[in-house]
Amino acid sequence: MTTSTSPTRISLSKAAPDFYKAMIALDDAASAGLDPAVAELVKIRSSQLNGCAYCLDMHSADARKLGLSEQKLYAVAVWREAPFFTDRERAALDLAEAVTLLGDHGVPDPTYAEAARLFGADELPRLLAMCITINAWNRIGVSTRLTPALR
Repeated sequence: MTTSTSPTRISLSKAAPDFYKAMIALDDAASAGLDPAVAELVKIRSSQLNGCAYCLDMHSADARKLGLSEQKLYAVAVWREAPFFTDRERAALDLAEAVTLLGDHGVPDPTYAEAARLFGADELPRLLAMCITINAWNRIGVSTRLTPALR
């Protein structure tokens, strides 16, 4: 039997505190003026798609604190089939998936158009920024193997 040892992963908050502070500032800027419940749903869905257990755990807890129901949180992975989401939440989740998965043709025009229609000129940039920011956080969490604390 062979054994392998994984290298110890760095903590970006300690190894590159200036970068980490900039990420926090980026996250704060993305959140400004965006419905907090929508922001958490976007963070949850992107974290699911990216396989970031740390971010998924954190943002599910944050969503509960905002009053999102367990039923709704459980259904984020199947939001298209579940009746619990508003049109705005559906548009945000669709955009989050498109930005996260970013296929050969980028974000589809109908997805972008629906988000633009429902979020408007003030909120759409924040929604896009949130999609981009959570993907960056997910890549930090996955690449450094952040793990959620047991509660």
